[in-house]
Amino acid sequence: MFKSIRLKLTLWYSIVLLIALGIFGVTAYVYTGETLSQNLDISLKSEAEWLRDILEGKLMSERGKMRNLRNDFFNSPPSTDTSSQNEEQNESGEDYAIWNKIYEHSLLNSKKQFIYIFDKRGRTFYKSLNLGQDTLFSPPDLKPYQVSVTKATLGNQTIRLAALNTKFYRIRVAYPEDDIREVLQNLFSIFLILIPFVLLISVVGGYFLAKQSLKPVDEITRTAREITATNLRQRINVVNHKDEIGRLTDTLNDMIRRLEASFEQVGQFSVDASHELRTPLTIMRGEIELALQGNRTTASYKKTLASLLDEVMRMASIIEGLILLAKADGGIVKLEKKPTRLDLLVSEIKEDAEVLAEQKGIRVSISKLDEATVSGDEIRLRQLMLNLVDNAIKYTPEGGKVTLSLERGNGNANFTVEDTGIGIPEKDLDKIFDRFYRVDKSRSRLPDGLGLGLPISKWVAEAHGGRLLVESKAGVGSKFTVVLPTETARNN
Repeated sequence: MFKSIRLKLTLWYSIVLLIALGIFGVTAYVYTGETLSQNLDISLKSEAEWLRDILEGKLMSERGKMRNLRNDFFNSPPSTDTSSQNEEQNESGEDYAIWNKIYEHSLLNSKKQFIYIFDKRGRTFYKSLNLGQDTLFSPPDLKPYQVSVTKATLGNQTIRLAALNTKFYRIRVAYPEDDIREVLQNLFSIFLILIPFVLLISVVGGYFLAKQSLKPVDEITRTAREITATNLRQRINVVNHKDEIGRLTDTLNDMIRRLEASFEQVGQFSVDASHELRTPLTIMRGEIELALQGNRTTASYKKTLASLLDEVMRMASIIEGLILLAKADGGIVKLEKKPTRLDLLVSEIKEDAEVLAEQKGIRVSISKLDEATVSGDEIRLRQLMLNLVDNAIKYTPEGGKVTLSLERGNGNANFTVEDTGIGIPEKDLDKIFDRFYRVDKSRSRLPDGLGLGLPISKWVAEAHGGRLLVESKAGVGSKFTVVLPTETARNN
């Protein structure tokens, strides 16, 4: 079940989402609680400061004396002076106006708010009705005119208490924390309901999105299963070349294209190899059948055996080349690399070339011979050079010319074989390194061409970290150049 990428994506998405929602819920719960507590503390401080401002506005008389804010504080007998008595009555009326204003303010605010005002000896000036018999006190070390908000207990409930002390009185404002807990409980209940619902919707949506996103993969799988060796021309449809699936599809199509080319090459190789091997076998069969017919002279039998030997050597050469290329493709050919003087090797090749060219009257020369040392397998390098020289002589008419050269430059040694032969048409230049490929018509008339020399030469050059280049013009001649890194360049 969990081998499906779709289900794995949905599972991981669900786990990540659940963790994210859990972190969000905890963060929101804690943040909301802290914010509500802070706002409550600010509100209580503001309330205490408002009460202070109201009381201080009436606290000092115009003569700078403290006025009694409670009627039963007037212990002295009423003055017989009418004006003085009228003044005391006016003062008492203003005192009641203060308490009425505080009372009205309390009614406008939440009924859960507690207000308690008393003096430093504990005598009560004002107490809100919802306090009942309870009173609000705070630690005695409170600094004057400093508002402090702390947690306290009132009966069986926890409250937030704001305390403010002045020189003459004490103000206490409190509010129960039950409302904050109720809000947090409601928030927790909402999260408890919403998080599973959101998770369910997200999981279903995530599964649907994963299914839609991976739908092209199913299409790719279906199409890839339909492609076999018999229909390699089929391609996977690409919806969007710019996204990941599109790039994957393009890569698979390129791979199928390469496989198609490889299958075609293998098929052509099999046909060509069969043809190359069938020709000498046919010749050998014919020679043997003629030898078995009637009495023949010893010289005739020797001639037949010599012809058979030539064909056997031809077949051995083909098989040897095929084995070498097969091993090269498999990477199992080991090169015995060591410092090799190319200039000495070119001089030896020239001598061999003169022997091969003597019968056709072809002149072989060296135009330039720089001293150059490469790290390479001397036997394979000799095979590479000899193949190129043999090709040049083979396809150069009698009386032609083959020129060899070795030049150093840019950390490379450039070995060149240039002839005045029949040349190669431009349309065939990119195919001459294919196995068993020979240019039609003119070259097909030459029986000695196996079509393996150039592929082997190219492999030898590349196995030494170099490359094989060709320049040619039909009817004018060809120029093959082997570029190999020198020993000095490799050490640097």
